[in-house]
Parts: sequence; C-alpha cells; structure tokens
Amino acid sequence: SHPPFTHLGRTRTATMAGEPPSKRVKTTPSSTAATMAATVKQMDGSQGFDAVVVCTSNAAQEAWWQARLEATRGQAARADAIVVAVHEDWAADGAGNGLGTLYAYTKARAKAAAAGHDLDALLASGGTVGVYHTAGKGTRLAPLPGAENNNKPGVKLPSLVDVAGAAMELTILEAVVRQTGCYAPVRKGRCSVFWGDQIFVPSAGHAESGAHHADILAQMGPMPSEAAWKAKGLDTYGLIAVNAEAEAAQVEKVSYDTAKELLKTFGEVTSVGPSLGSFSLSGEMLTCLLEEFKGEIAGKEAKMDSDPHFWMPLTLSRDAYCRVMVSKEETEAAAGAHHDRMAAFKKTLLAAHPGRGVLGAIDVGDGCYWWDYGQLRLYQKNNMLAMDDSEEAAALRDYLKIPAGGIQDSKVDGVAITGNSLVLASNIASGSVHHTIASHVTTGKCEANGCMLINVTARSIKATNCIIYNVVDDSEGGLVLPDGAVHTNVFVPGRPAPLVQTSSVTTDGGKVFKVKMTPNPFSFSDVYKMNQTTDVEKAYAMGAEAHADLAKRM
Repeated sequence: SHPPFTHLGRTRTATMAGEPPSKRVKTTPSSTAATMAATVKQMDGSQGFDAVVVCTSNAAQEAWWQARLEATRGQAARADAIVVAVHEDWAADGAGNGLGTLYAYTKARAKAAAAGHDLDALLASGGTVGVYHTAGKGTRLAPLPGAENNNKPGVKLPSLVDVAGAAMELTILEAVVRQTGCYAPVRKGRCSVFWGDQIFVPSAGHAESGAHHADILAQMGPMPSEAAWKAKGLDTYGLIAVNAEAEAAQVEKVSYDTAKELLKTFGEVTSVGPSLGSFSLSGEMLTCLLEEFKGEIAGKEAKMDSDPHFWMPLTLSRDAYCRVMVSKEETEAAAGAHHDRMAAFKKTLLAAHPGRGVLGAIDVGDGCYWWDYGQLRLYQKNNMLAMDDSEEAAALRDYLKIPAGGIQDSKVDGVAITGNSLVLASNIASGSVHHTIASHVTTGKCEANGCMLINVTARSIKATNCIIYNVVDDSEGGLVLPDGAVHTNVFVPGRPAPLVQTSSVTTDGGKVFKVKMTPNPFSFSDVYKMNQTTDVEKAYAMGAEAHADLAKRM
C-alpha cells in the first residue's frame, strides 16, 4: 500500500453525480501548495534522464513503447533522451523489482550498445539513467488494461500529447516519465528506478542524491510515540528509519514495539516514514549488484524484490532480518544465508568505493500530492479530481496541461457543458455534459453526468457515474448504461467484432479477476490470457479503424 499522504487545500467537492460543484472558484494557495504548484510547472518534459529504460511484459509491447516514447520525446522523456524499451522474459512468477531492475538494465545495456550508446560509460561520466517498471497484470485496474490489450502502462489520461502530428491521450507511463524526470539533475552518475502507475509531487522539492550508494524516496517525519504510530497507520507501510549518522534502514509493515526491537542495534532513530519504494543507485553499486547476481540474471528463475532482498539485509542485523523473513514464511536457514551474502556484498562495496553510506532516505515532504492510477477506484477518483475547486485539483490540471475553461480542440457548440466538465479532442453534436471528463468522444448526442468518457465513438450516449473506455458502439439506440457501469471494448486481431467487457465503478477487478461476470463473454483473466499473444500495434490499428469508420458513417 502507498503512504498516507495528506491532501492540502479545501475539502473535495463531490465527484459523484447528484451534487454538482458550483462554478470553479479561484483558490489562494497555501505556502506548501504554492511550492508544489511551482514544482508541477517544472514537470514539462524539458528535463529528464539521459537514458529512459522501460521494462514491459512482452516483445510486442517493447516495440510499441520504443516507438511511442521516441515519438513523444520532449513531452515525456527529454527531447534528446536515449529511449530503450525492453521486456522481462523471465520465469512465470517474474524477477521481482530487485532482480527485475538488474535484468532490465542488462538487456537495455545490450540493446543500447547495438544502437551505438554505452550506458555504463554514460553513468561513469556523470550521466543519468531512469528505469520504469510496468510489468504486472493490473488486476485491480480491470477491465481497463484488457481494453489496452494488456498494455497496462498505456492506459489513457485526460491530457493531450502530439504523436507524429496527431493529438493522442497522454498515457499513465508517459505521465510518470514526465514527473520523475525532475530528479535527473540531482542524480548525476546514478540509475533511478520508478513504478509505472503513480505520480507524486514532492512538497520538499527534489533533494540531491549522492551521499549514499543507494537511496529511497520516503515521507519522513520525527519518530512518533506508540499512539501516534497506530493513529498514522504506520504498521501498514514499508518504513524507512534514519539514525543520527543519516544512515537509513528498511523495516517491513510492523508494530511500534517490533520496529523498536528490530532497530535496537541501529542507534537513535531521528526520523521515520513510509517508503515510496522508488530508489536510486550509484553507478558503482549497480555494477557491484550486477556482478553479485550474475548467476541469477543468467538463470532467469529466482525472484527478489528490492525491499526484502536488498535493503533489509543490507541495513538490519542478522537476527532482526531472520525474524522478519521467517514471519514471511522464509526458512531461517535461507534468510540467514541471504543476510550473510548481502553482508559480504556490503563489505566489498564499501571497501572498493568508500566515502558514501549504504542506504539513505530522500524526503518527499509532508502533504505531498499523490495520484495513483493502479486501481480502478483510484483511476476514477484521481482523474475526477481534475474537476474540483481545490489547490490540488488546480495543480493536477496544470500537470495534465488542461487549458483554462477546460475545453480543448473540440466541437461542442450545441452542448450544455456544466459542473467544471473537461472536454478534449471531442466532437459532440448535442446534449448535456455535466461534471464529466470527455476525451476523444464522437457522438450525435451525449447525456453524461459524473462520467469519464475516454476514446468513445457512439451514435448517442446516456450515462451517470460511468467509465466508458475505448468503445465503438454502432447500435441505433446508442449506449444507454446503468448508473455506475464500466464499459469497455477489447479489439482482438482475427476476431470480427470487439469484445464487450463490463464492470462497475465499485468492483475491485482483483477480487473478481477469474470470475466470468454477467453479461461478459469472458472473465478478465481469460481476456488477459487472450491478449498475451496479441500484437498491441495491430490491435490498436484495428480499434482506430473502427472508430474512424463509425465516425464517417455518422
């Protein structure tokens, strides 16, 4: 789970239909909000990593992202960035984000070399590399990743980018690349690792890395009392603790007493806070990790995550580490052996490259904005937020580059647009759009209240509190949906008609992933399996053709 970030500004306006927000009011930013508003303005694609490495799920996605991120350079990756997309062809259970990072870098280094770029030399000369992990099924975001043919990082946001002269939606991954690029100027000679489904705006600015071989982003604060620990829910997060020497330790989700016990050999804890998981490595440490785990990288069988397999054994005592890992159903012998291995690794690293600590914390600050798109309810909430009257909503609109007034590149003369609706690249002949986000919507009549309509072509649309995503509907009666419905199409090359996969805004796809819900022809899991062999480029072309064909006939 993610850190319990506090949100600044006013109380949220209702995002469900039925309680229309009034006309947008100008807000006077608090000092923290003003800092973050200024930080958002820097997140414009003008700065970023010298090399952007994206780890995808299969070869077709690798090819698609290679082309796409090159096409949107200057809007996501920096204009002159080296883009290297790779895919994780590992054992069925995946490499974990620890070994997965090392494997992605190994593959990217080889692919970049074939194109005339030396990533090792780039890091050694003070250049920067950003690695983005996007693999995973996205079960909790279902059915949207299925509608993108398993291209989970390609899920669309209401923001327009120029792709070879055409206005297209910004994808979640491009939004993440644009946001995190601001860390590049303060990470010379380092490899930074990010997750591909969440955007955050630090309230503490972008603090410099370099004092430690590894550092991790966290929301730091003073060591709380036991009561405050419980009240803040710190027992539900991976935590970073920092001592008087500015060395950090990683502690898994534990109670106050357990944390004190685990850290008793660590020295006085000066600050503690939830980890964001995202980390950076010195070029030297990356080289040493690649050497240490070369057997596992070659074998492509083992699974190691950065928190339990890198940071915890490097920063906790052997006893403390074994206790935690046994509680995770690891054997004491295996945990002890891994701790011994990492202790030897640490000794070798510090002997060869003294002058830096092992693990540090980079504080993102209290009250940081955090826009997570990894679950359907958060995708809805954090997109609908853009229509609110808060400082945070203003920052989000700025981030998404939505112009004042909320209407961009659209033909909507005959439409009543109210409730702070946002309408992008749409052609709507008549109707009313209230407190609704519409991006690439083409329809004769739209009656939408509290909806998200993304890439929809239909003769007419009638919906309340719905998500309609990647849909072509040629029925004479149009799309008439029950309140709270989620309606998607899946274009599969070789199938004459798109699959219709539905859900509801209150359904957690992770809990019903393997269930065939009425009236769906397949479960989300069946669609995932079907999409594993689908060429995303061909599926997207098929979808684009269907949208264009219906728009012409209307």
